[in-house]
Amino acid sequence: MTTENAVATPAIQPYKPDFGAEPERLQPVDFPDAKAAYRIVLPGVIQTGADTVLAVSRKSSLWPMTFGLACCAIEMMGAFMSNHDLDRFGIVPWASPRQSDVMIVSGTVTKKMAPAVKLLYEQMPSPKYVISMGACATNGGPYTEYDRVLQGVDKVIPVDVYVPGCPPRPESLLDGMLALQRKIMEEKKMVG
Repeated sequence: MTTENAVATPAIQPYKPDFGAEPERLQPVDFPDAKAAYRIVLPGVIQTGADTVLAVSRKSSLWPMTFGLACCAIEMMGAFMSNHDLDRFGIVPWASPRQSDVMIVSGTVTKKMAPAVKLLYEQMPSPKYVISMGACATNGGPYTEYDRVLQGVDKVIPVDVYVPGCPPRPESLLDGMLALQRKIMEEKKMVG
C-alpha cells in the first residue's frame, strides 16, 4: 500500500452535550396552570378521582346472581342470549352469591322462599344491588290475594331497581340494568 492512496482519517472527538448557557438552563419554567403542566409532562393521561374510577369499574363489571323463581326467569335467560346480549355491557351471569354483586329476583317469592332469598343476599359481598323483575317479585302480581305469597321482595331485602311487567320482556331487564348502572354512577357523587 502506498502512501499516496492512503486517506487521512480525522480523529474522532468524544461527544460533549450542549446544554446551553448556564443562566438559561437554570431559569424556572412558568406554566399557565397545574393542569397544563400535567398535560405537558404526561400527554395522553387522564386525571380523575379514585371514586370515579371505582364507580366506572363497578358499573362496567356487574355479575348478577340469577335467582329465577317463575316465568320471569325465562325472559331473564332470554336477556342473556345473543339477541339482547347483556355481556356487551359487562354484565355476566353468575350462579354463586359469593362473587355476585347484583341479585335479579325474577318471579313469585313465597313466604317459604323468603328466608332463602335473604340468606343469599347476606352472602353477597358489598356493594350489592337488587333488581326486582316482574310484577310477582315487585308486589305479588296476580297472586296478591294468597297469604303464602310475599307482597314484594322489598319486604325482606332492599331493592334498587324495579322492572315492571308480567312477565317483562328482555328489553325491560336491559333497561333496568342500564338504570342500575346510572344509579351506581350517581352514588359516587354521594361518597366523601
